[in-house]
Amino acid sequence: MQVLELVLPDRSRVPLLGEMTIGRAPESTVQLEDPSVSRRHARISVEASGEGRVFLEDAGSSYGTWLDGHRVDGPTPLSDGSQIRMGNEELVVERRRGEHEAGRTVVVPLASSADRFPTNPTVRSGYALKRLEASEGQKRWVLRDLETNRFLRMTDDDAALFQLLDGRRSMVDLVAEAERRSGADGPPRLARLLSELAERGLLTNVPGADTGSPAPLGITARLAAPREWSWAGAGAFFARLYRKGGWLLFTPPARAAIAALALAGLVVFPYLVFARYGTPFVVAQKIGIGGLVFLIGRFAVVALHETAHGLTMAAYGRRVRKAGLKLILVFPYVYVDTSEAWFEPRRRRIAITAAGPASDLSLGALFAVCCFALPPGTLRDIFFQLAFAAYLGAVFNLNPMVDRDGYQVLVDLLREPGLRRRAREQLARRLSGRGRPTDSRLLSRYAGLGVVWSALAAGFATVMSLRYEPRLAQLAPEPVVWAGLAGVWIALFLPVILSLAGPMRKRRRAGEAWG
Repeated sequence: MQVLELVLPDRSRVPLLGEMTIGRAPESTVQLEDPSVSRRHARISVEASGEGRVFLEDAGSSYGTWLDGHRVDGPTPLSDGSQIRMGNEELVVERRRGEHEAGRTVVVPLASSADRFPTNPTVRSGYALKRLEASEGQKRWVLRDLETNRFLRMTDDDAALFQLLDGRRSMVDLVAEAERRSGADGPPRLARLLSELAERGLLTNVPGADTGSPAPLGITARLAAPREWSWAGAGAFFARLYRKGGWLLFTPPARAAIAALALAGLVVFPYLVFARYGTPFVVAQKIGIGGLVFLIGRFAVVALHETAHGLTMAAYGRRVRKAGLKLILVFPYVYVDTSEAWFEPRRRRIAITAAGPASDLSLGALFAVCCFALPPGTLRDIFFQLAFAAYLGAVFNLNPMVDRDGYQVLVDLLREPGLRRRAREQLARRLSGRGRPTDSRLLSRYAGLGVVWSALAAGFATVMSLRYEPRLAQLAPEPVVWAGLAGVWIALFLPVILSLAGPMRKRRRAGEAWG
């Protein structure tokens, strides 16, 4: 039986003779320090019987495991010459050769990646660096490029090396200092840091990855590209608004009152729907007027949603860099740049992100209570549209499977970057019958939550659509109306059905193949 070996980036070799794990975690059989490698990135197993074949499989990593240019999806056999990529690290599988055999040719490129850097690497001006509290985890240093507004998270060791890049030390001095501080891991750590800084254009005399003219866009891409109108004075506006009275919203009595109002709305609005107090997009028996009221109300709710983000930033002493209006196709929306929140502790980032959905829920509750208190008529119809617009925004923003406020809060709470993609991949894998013992319970629960949330949102829309049945019955025969509504309901639940049906179909086909 031939013995395969795993050749690591430092050219050390590990025989593949049994079960082994690869990742950044200290308990990994093969530990890789690169930050692009997940804590539990991949697993290698050896067939117990027969030819003793060796298999590679992904262990739920953030960026996937690649074998010979193809993403690994399930146990995949390894062979002599296989090339494995995990994040930025590349590993090679080679057959152990006897002394009488010729060895493989080792090629050293003429110029290494270090030749990109000047003799005395220097960080350019135009950045901000802050250390967060220890509860943020290992990468608690935040570096912000003031030109591009991009962020880089660093460990204590990375930050210490970063602060040495002042142009007074040569590469030789930096390598020696890195080795003195971190031992054998120091020089690779320095190389990774320099590469990341160079990619972001943060080193002087080193072209970044983003330099050069962008490729011309096609007609479709130009039409779909967002158009933005920004307001640079937003920071001063929110700071002034906070001082002029906005601070009252952050006092304990105000926070308690807002929470009580939001909870009351979660009782009142469902009652309005089931008691048929109003119909979406209908005001004074006219759909056109109702639709216009809904659109105006939705735009106002979005503006207040973003204002809540801006005020919370001001409450923590952070300035909004800009705000404005974006237009994607014909759909406008307001935005507030809260990127400065990355310099705040995790609990403050969560508060800043959650402020928007809290605004949606409290406004929806206020409009719902007004609707409940009013007699039948146009004014009650208007308040119902406003409440509907606010709650629709809350449902969308709190959806844990969409990259909006609810998802960002959850990522910060769980400290799980790439949560959505990893959970979807694991769910599909488990439903298709290819689950692994190392699958994360957290990812399973999150994926289940996403399916349930999507089903509830579709159910909510289904219930709201029933309000149109009496009106549609006046325009078409009852069987036609119910057939049309059934088509709408199928379309609403179709994303949930497809997310479950695809993997289940693969599982059934695999079962038939084995049978």
